[in-house]
Amino acid sequence: MNSLSEKLSPALWTILVLLFLSLFISYIDRGALSIAAPALEREFSIAPTTLGILLSAFFWTYTPSLILSGWLADRFPAAVILAIGFAVWSASTLFTGYTRGFAALLLCRLFLGVGESVAYPCFAAILVKHFPERHRGFANAFINTGVCAGPAFGLLLGGALMQRYGWRPYFIALGAAGFLWIPLWLARSPRSPQVSRTAQATDASEPALGTAQILVHRSAWGTFLGHFGGNYFLYFLLTWLPYYLVHERNLSLASMGKIGALAYALMAAVAIASGYASDRLIARGFSVTLVRKSMISFAQACGGLALAACAIANTHLAILLLLLAAAAYGFNISNTWVIPQILAGPRASGRWTGLQNFVGNLAGITAPVITGLLVQHTGSFLYAFLLAALMSILGAASWLFLLGPLEPLSLRSKLL
Repeated sequence: MNSLSEKLSPALWTILVLLFLSLFISYIDRGALSIAAPALEREFSIAPTTLGILLSAFFWTYTPSLILSGWLADRFPAAVILAIGFAVWSASTLFTGYTRGFAALLLCRLFLGVGESVAYPCFAAILVKHFPERHRGFANAFINTGVCAGPAFGLLLGGALMQRYGWRPYFIALGAAGFLWIPLWLARSPRSPQVSRTAQATDASEPALGTAQILVHRSAWGTFLGHFGGNYFLYFLLTWLPYYLVHERNLSLASMGKIGALAYALMAAVAIASGYASDRLIARGFSVTLVRKSMISFAQACGGLALAACAIANTHLAILLLLLAAAAYGFNISNTWVIPQILAGPRASGRWTGLQNFVGNLAGITAPVITGLLVQHTGSFLYAFLLAALMSILGAASWLFLLGPLEPLSLRSKLL
């Protein structure tokens, strides 16, 4: 049997690379403010509570905008919607470098959230319409390594670049780089006839699921709550891992950066390997439901158990357990997005993904705040780790027990 990489056409590979780059840039832009936080505190005399508002402001607009973005991705050409959103978030990043106060910084973060909200709904609409199902595990994993590569770049190089050139040039350069991506995408996007001919025919015999119809499906809530549990785990690490390693485990900033980058590298490697493996297992006759539900449930359960053990381990063992938890999450990455693409079908995948990401990203609002409160009131990360572990395990249970068979749903499918 030929490898999956040999079966994907050059046009589809180009799309994958460009979508990976879009998510890579997205997560660099999203995390840049955290890296610039010390400089912002000095320059603008921002208090920690005010800084917390700036860091969370992204999710104030990102999370609710996901519902509208899902509708837009299904209603209009997803490639064009993605380009427009990319322009909005690149402009927001660029103008951040020119801000002179808190209000302007806050406004840029709010617009960044609006722009980035188009990404996942558009990815879903593009993949389900132009990539055969047998390739989607690998395709989703490949694109979503940007979630790992972006923060790794920020931890390793972002701080060094800001220290050398200043935080303003860094934001301006990031925003300008985003605008370089847009013409490349519009030239090679899947609206071109070359790519459209490679797409498989879509069964249009069933009417598309609307938002109301999605919300009454039990499987929808299986994906929504499962994604929330996985995202609580992820945002706990994204927002508090650097602080935890430095203040709780007494590591240097350099060591913290290396460990954080290694964790994201492991996550990316496992995501690619598991995405490829899931496609191969299904191609060999294994049940789609068995393969994808078992992988994602294992990922979140194993990651949660590793986090719980990390809370009571010594420093060296805790670092190993953190790396294990990050690697386990890699099994989650592709299946989180393949599953709704299967269930929703080509004409509702953007809408379903937007709803799922809306619920999932409520964890982006709650996890950092709850963690901070627990650490402040208890003086340690013990209960914060245990809560993140519990959320991850409950998410695994949601994927396993609430989610039904993985097949396209219709208006006649089983409801709640």
